[in-house]
Amino acid sequence: MTTVSDETPDVVPAEPSDGGQTDGAHTDVPETTGTEGNVSDLSGDTPEIAGDASDAETGDAVSAVPTEDAAAADDPEIDDRATTDTEAVDPEAVDPEVVDPATTDPEALDDEAIEAEADAELDPDADLIPNAETAAARIEPATVSVPQLDPTDTTWWKSAVFYQIYPRSFCDANGDGVGDLAGVIGKLGYLELLGIDAIWLSPIMTSPMADHGYDVADPRDIDPLFGDLATFDALIAEAHARDIRVTMDLVPNHTSDQHEWFQAALAAGPGSPERDRYIFRDGRGENGDEPPNNWHSIFGGPSWTRVTEADGSPGQWYLHIFAAEQPDLNWENPEVFEDLEKTLRFWLDRGVDGFRIDVAHGMAKPADLPDMDLTKTALLSNDDDDPRFNNYAVHDIHRKIRKVLDEYPGAANVGEIWVNDNERFAEYLRPDELHLGFNFRLAKAPFDAEAVREAIENSLDAVLSVSGTPTWTLSNHDVTREVTRYAPVDPATGELDLARGTRRARAMLVVEMALPGSIFLYNGSELGLPNVDDLPEEALQDPVWERSGHTERGRDGCRVPLPWQGTEPPFGFSSSADTWLPMPESWRSLTAEVQLEDVGSMLSLYRAAIELRYDRPEFAGDSIDWYEAPPGCLAFRRSEGFLICALNAGEVPVSLPPGELILISSPLVDGMLPPDAAAWLV
Repeated sequence: MTTVSDETPDVVPAEPSDGGQTDGAHTDVPETTGTEGNVSDLSGDTPEIAGDASDAETGDAVSAVPTEDAAAADDPEIDDRATTDTEAVDPEAVDPEVVDPATTDPEALDDEAIEAEADAELDPDADLIPNAETAAARIEPATVSVPQLDPTDTTWWKSAVFYQIYPRSFCDANGDGVGDLAGVIGKLGYLELLGIDAIWLSPIMTSPMADHGYDVADPRDIDPLFGDLATFDALIAEAHARDIRVTMDLVPNHTSDQHEWFQAALAAGPGSPERDRYIFRDGRGENGDEPPNNWHSIFGGPSWTRVTEADGSPGQWYLHIFAAEQPDLNWENPEVFEDLEKTLRFWLDRGVDGFRIDVAHGMAKPADLPDMDLTKTALLSNDDDDPRFNNYAVHDIHRKIRKVLDEYPGAANVGEIWVNDNERFAEYLRPDELHLGFNFRLAKAPFDAEAVREAIENSLDAVLSVSGTPTWTLSNHDVTREVTRYAPVDPATGELDLARGTRRARAMLVVEMALPGSIFLYNGSELGLPNVDDLPEEALQDPVWERSGHTERGRDGCRVPLPWQGTEPPFGFSSSADTWLPMPESWRSLTAEVQLEDVGSMLSLYRAAIELRYDRPEFAGDSIDWYEAPPGCLAFRRSEGFLICALNAGEVPVSLPPGELILISSPLVDGMLPPDAAAWLV
């Protein structure tokens, strides 16, 4: 780039214009011109540096680059690691001081024996992918509660890498086809090797599973499907021993209809204290036959259900923003927070390091329950003017939650906040409310340089006014997986080009990891799993499928169990072939076992990116500077450490900015950054 001096070792850009950048604002520098022909230029006056990056000496510092892989060739439609038009890096040449890609035989890795040592050496007698059935036998119930991992570190969450575990789909230790806590314990060595800071467990509390755990019947116990409190205590202890924090889902907006409170409300009748814990209303119309208002459920259909009173007569209606089995709580009733406080302390006293708060922008409802705009009833979405969400009274609830967490130094919470307006979003991150707030702009952005840049700028601006910490995620249990989401339609076949979707997912991982703030990864993303969109209808379990009258397939496609090893389903996930969702045979080339042996795999790229993010001083700084870039490209620099990240979302190769190449998502082409690729330089 013309604005980056090739005379200074720190790769400092030209001075910012208009007084410079402060408090996370973004500064653009003059646009560079392209090179001759149809090859664009990201390097400005120093294209020779980009060329040097392809030489053997610079190549030694490049990690996790795709290589020929026989297993990937079994399924080229999904995994494009074997390439013909790009340069591969010799795994033997990778500098171990820069990054340590996974090249160890998985049969020689034992998650029990991996020590959390500074040199991160692996026990040669270990097995990171043990037989899942052996995990339960190793569990010893904790005799005492354990504290948070490190109560002296109260800011760990500001730059942490969280790994979301959807327990049903992670690993099954007891052979019933559903993942469980013992399975998580059995894979802690794998997570330690991946390098994450904390795990986030989707709901594991007692539940009838109408919404796979987000309908909680007892918030202070473990559902038998996943284990018991002794197993949970063992998970906390073993995770902490590996310097991994444990956070768990909190569901305060609603309960299960099987919760003892709701059952008592049904029995007690209209006007009772028991009903006041929920939102019951008389119906409209002559005989109360119409719902109290026109609100729709996020899952489809009306958000009100009428009950039959004890005498058999048609009775009141209760509100459920989600499924009918998930009645909304009345947060105007003080008993509701009193009970939540008991739940918070119950888990914090067992050593939980924090919570992810489900529907954190919900809970508070307007007193008059006004009608909503019926043109805005898309499934699984809401707008900022939606009366069902984002009412100001919700902030008092978060302040009360924060007061409890502040009594447990080292604990933190992150809220699920579907709020688009930056000013309203920032209100949730004031110092006395949430520590972190999920911002989904990057996950919602298409693979387009302009859209990605806008998502990044908006996400940084959203936390600027309150000096908050940005969060970044590309997927979760509610979102189509990256590989599928970024895959374009192949005009020749009319099918999704999953190979290109994989390259784009690799590139976006590199962009995400370069950003300041906290990172949230969804289990299976590190394996490059695509969505499974061809699940048979009889296998679908998401309540969206039923609530939409079988018009919307729901989210099951991103929740299929993870493949660990072997060549046939269930790929080591379970000893039972009858897994709760069927696993595609095409995943044989995507198992953790295969990818641990491949320096060019998606798993190796994740490991390399996480390791560099922690080890390199160039990742310092809470803001970024933007560079002008050719059409279809973007480039930015961390404000203090001066790490440079470049993304080519265009159609032709581009020259890299000046600097030493330390990570690239796809091999260079003639020394240039190919399309659908991203790189880090220092």
